[in-house]
Amino acid sequence: MDTTINPSGTFRYSTVITDIAALVFVGLVPAASHLFKFPVYYIEPMRVMLILALLYSSRWNAYALAIVLPLFSFLVSGHPSPVKMMIIMAELVFNTWLFLYFYQKTRKSFLSAFSSIVISKVFCYAMYLVVFSMAFVKDEAGITFLFAQMILTIVLSILVWIILTRRSSRIE
Repeated sequence: MDTTINPSGTFRYSTVITDIAALVFVGLVPAASHLFKFPVYYIEPMRVMLILALLYSSRWNAYALAIVLPLFSFLVSGHPSPVKMMIIMAELVFNTWLFLYFYQKTRKSFLSAFSSIVISKVFCYAMYLVVFSMAFVKDEAGITFLFAQMILTIVLSILVWIILTRRSSRIE
């Protein structure tokens, strides 16, 4: 059974568009945060773009974006720090792998998306605890940020469910 949401190995304009949008979106986060005086990173632009890549391109492109987006953000804005960048890369790669694994096993899109995001977030905070400290984790995991992440997780999971349900109903 194929584990991809979309076939890989063929050139697709949607992949190019997804990649360009991802780089622009992530690259503009620091400027947007200053402009709107709202921490735009609360909406986790890298994860949003990763989910869109999973839906509209191939699994290989999603893996590539999971590695490239944190690196691109660091090179463009200096954020996140190199160690945090590596943890975010690992988290996004793990998120991608978990989603594809859960979806292949269950074919339940909402549950696969929700579980993969939550488990990869727990992994990320565990890595922060190991590499940094409990004080860093507490600072990173403020109540407002956690609330925003929970809302985003639910919204992204619903989006995955809607898109994959529509796609499968068109196929049948």
